[in-house]
Amino acid sequence: MLTAQRNPRRNLAEELVDRGVRMTHQRKLLVDLIQRADRHLDVISLWSLAQRYDSSLNKVTVYRTLNLLKKLGLVDELDLMHMEGEKHFYEAKTTRDHLHLACFNCGSIMEFDSPLFEKLKKQINQERKFTIQVVRMEAGGVCSDCKM
Repeated sequence: MLTAQRNPRRNLAEELVDRGVRMTHQRKLLVDLIQRADRHLDVISLWSLAQRYDSSLNKVTVYRTLNLLKKLGLVDELDLMHMEGEKHFYEAKTTRDHLHLACFNCGSIMEFDSPLFEKLKKQINQERKFTIQVVRMEAGGVCSDCKM
């Protein structure tokens, strides 16, 4: 099971409308599911969840919607290599960068952010004159529930 702690997230539907994107029933459904997800979703999980509400929705629509959201910078695609092979997971972008903590035992994915992480990004910018535009950081280990 994949679980995620909640970080502030953009309202995807509002972002799309503000950018002039046409909101079809199926696109709205997918965006709402991504927005409200309590875990990181892969394509099949998102499609299966959406099928509960609209059985006519196909995987192509899921892929196209995710590609649109990625292109607009509204979702992050996570390549958690050590988790279930080569699956890619998706989450609505948060207002702050964060790290992913993946449990090897139960498969949970937790989000972690810290002022120290923000400080490190500023230090990189100051010392290297490097402007960070995207951060992908993951740590694998064993969560506190599995240590018991």
